[in-house]
Amino acid sequence: MAIAAQRPVFLFPGQGSQYLGIGRDLHAEFESVRRIYQQASDVLGYDVAKLSFEGPEEQIHLTRHTQPLLLTHHLACLSLYRELAEAPVEPFAAGGHSLGEYSALVAAGALGFEDALRLVARRGALMGEHGEGEMCALTINLESARPLADRHYCGIAGLNLPDQTVVAGASADLGRLEADMAEQFPKKRAVRLKTEGAFHTYYMVTAARLFREELDQVEFKAPRLQVLANYTGGFHDYDAESIRSRLFFQLFHPVNWVGCLQTALDEGADLFIEFGGGIGQGDGPAQKRPNLEGMIKKFTRRAENKPVYLAAINLATIRHTAGA
Repeated sequence: MAIAAQRPVFLFPGQGSQYLGIGRDLHAEFESVRRIYQQASDVLGYDVAKLSFEGPEEQIHLTRHTQPLLLTHHLACLSLYRELAEAPVEPFAAGGHSLGEYSALVAAGALGFEDALRLVARRGALMGEHGEGEMCALTINLESARPLADRHYCGIAGLNLPDQTVVAGASADLGRLEADMAEQFPKKRAVRLKTEGAFHTYYMVTAARLFREELDQVEFKAPRLQVLANYTGGFHDYDAESIRSRLFFQLFHPVNWVGCLQTALDEGADLFIEFGGGIGQGDGPAQKRPNLEGMIKKFTRRAENKPVYLAAINLATIRHTAGA
């Protein structure tokens, strides 16, 4: 299969796409991947491969570990794709959902891998330490979700699709919101998400203020390609201070994924490749499916020029995409 794409975009998923065994298939076969995992271990001070492959599973789902483990897997998948593809595509843009934005900045050359690891490790630790509450995905639009969130002291945490809005708040407040929604919208669903807190809302203000100190210590360079910003839904500017400020605001504002996808389409995106992570009930990498695929395909199905979607999340999909 040969795909001719003029405007490719590389995408990286966020939390929720981690699982026990993530990266094991790549690490077992490729020395280049083992070097990436060793580099991550040296920076973080613990064995990233062992934790990713062997657990304990509850540790993988702690935000302070989830974020660096996922970033490492994202970049391992990207590196292996480039190694295996005879002529790897060069994207005009990159983007990521929440944590994935950091991987996109690394892919764009705006942020070094080791600096990104340090940042997301600290980001995850602060989010876990200062977070409380939970998150919940509602199958309603923003206009319907906002009055519910306001009434129950919850925040809008994500705009995943026009008809999928994520809210977050204290567990009891979310329970009342869900009951209220069931009365108003009996055919709609509310799905609790497995997180350590009410991320991307006012609950994260303290974490963001402390994280700013970390952002100020890290060097950002002008990206080689355009990078989508969750905070604005548009592209990052090319100066370091603007990138820092948008990563700061991202922590306590909604992830505008709808805006990011629309910006990519408006700029002529004709191919999306998703790197890393995986979801589903299977026991290992081969049984996982991509995290962002459903959202991307649903959002783009009515696009005038519908883009192609490919995944690079495990050894089989990386080989397939490299061959395409």
